[in-house]
Amino acid sequence: MERPAPFQPVDRSLHPDAGTATVDIVVPVYNEERALPGCLRTLHARLSEGFPFPWRITVADNASNDETLATAHRLVDELPGVGVVHLDRKGRGLALRTVWGASDADIVAYMDVDLSTGLDGLLPLVAPLASGHSDLAIGSRLAPGARTVRGPRREFVSRCYNGIIRLTHQVRFTDAQCGFKAARTEVLRPLLKVTRDDAWFFDTELLLLAEHNGLRVHEVPVDWVEDVDTRVDVVSTATDDLRGLWRMARLKASGGARVAVRPRPAPAAEHPDAVLAPATRRGVLSWEVGCFLAIGVVSTVGQALLYWLLRGWWTPAVANLVSLCVLTVLNTEANRRLTFRYSTTPPARAHLGAGGLFVLGYLVTSGAVLWFKWLDPGASPAAETAVLAAASVAVTGVRFAVLRLAVFAGPRGRTR
Repeated sequence: MERPAPFQPVDRSLHPDAGTATVDIVVPVYNEERALPGCLRTLHARLSEGFPFPWRITVADNASNDETLATAHRLVDELPGVGVVHLDRKGRGLALRTVWGASDADIVAYMDVDLSTGLDGLLPLVAPLASGHSDLAIGSRLAPGARTVRGPRREFVSRCYNGIIRLTHQVRFTDAQCGFKAARTEVLRPLLKVTRDDAWFFDTELLLLAEHNGLRVHEVPVDWVEDVDTRVDVVSTATDDLRGLWRMARLKASGGARVAVRPRPAPAAEHPDAVLAPATRRGVLSWEVGCFLAIGVVSTVGQALLYWLLRGWWTPAVANLVSLCVLTVLNTEANRRLTFRYSTTPPARAHLGAGGLFVLGYLVTSGAVLWFKWLDPGASPAAETAVLAAASVAVTGVRFAVLRLAVFAGPRGRTR
C-alpha cells in the first residue's frame, strides 16, 4: 500500500468551533477512469470549502485494468489531501476492509465514485460519530425524508432486499447498501476481523455485525440520483447477497458473530434532581410478565378466531393443529422481540424450543376439545372454541416458565 495522504487542516477563521476528529474518506474504484476526475474534484472542493474536521481522501483502486490508477496518480499531484491505494484483487469489500483497517483516522467513511448520494449528507453522517453519540452512520434512501431519483427496477430490488433483511434478521436500519457510510475506527476494527465478504455484501455484513453486537447505527436520509453507468451485476449481486444473509444467520446462531466491542453505558438521567421510578417498578420480571400476558391474550384470541374459520372445512383436530402452528410461530417471534428482547438466544433456538412447547400445547388443547366433543357430541363450533380458549389459558403459565427459565435463559445482550 502507498503512503496515505496527510490530513488537510481546517481553516479556523471559517470554522472557529471546528472539531479535531480526523476523517478518512475512501472512494473505492474499479475501471472508473471516466468518473474519477469529476468525483475527486467535486468532493475535494466541498471538503475544502466547508468541512469542519481535518480530512483526507483515499482512492482505493481494486485491480482496475484500464487507466484508473494512472488517472488517480495524476489527481494526487493536482489535489492536496488525496492519496491512492492499489490492490491486486477486485472487490469493494476487500478494498474497504484493507484501507479502513490500516487507516490512522478517528473516523473512516466511504462513498461511491458516481456521487449518487448528495454531499450535503456528509457532515450529518460524520457529526454523530465525532461526538461519540453513534458508532456507525449510514445514508439511507428509504428513511423518512430521503429523496431518490432512480428507475423502477432498482427501486423494486432495493426495497425487496432490505425487506428480506428486516424479515430474516430483525434489524432496525432501513437501507443496507447505500454507498454512503462512516464508522468510528476504534469500534470498526473488531468488526472487520469477523467480516468475510470481499464484494457488495460487505456493507450488509458489517451492519448486521454492528447491530448484533449492540452498536448504535445512525441513519441519515439522503438525496440520491441514480447513475446508470454502473459496474453492478444485479442478478449475481442479489444471489451473493442471499447467500450472505444465510451465512450471517448461521454465524449468529453459532455465536461466532459476537465481537469484543466496548459496550455502551446504560442510559442515565442527566438532570441531578430527576425523579426516577423505584427499581421494583422497572423490574425485568414485571416487564416480561406484562408483555407475555398481552401477547398471550392476542394469540389466544387469534387462534380461537382462526380455529373457528377453519372448523367449517376441517375436523377439530386438524383445525386446531393448523391454527396452533400459525399462532405459535407468531407468538414466539413476538415474545423474542418484546418479552425477552434482551436475550441473546438465537432465533433458531428460540423457535426450536417453542416447538417443544407447541407439542405440549397441541396435546393439551386437542385433548380438551376431543374430550368435550365426547361429552357433548352435538356441541356447536362456538362451544368448542370456548373450550379451546380455556385450555390455551391453562397452558400459558407453563409456557412462560419454560420460555423464561430454559429457552431464553442465559446472559442478556444489553444492560437493562
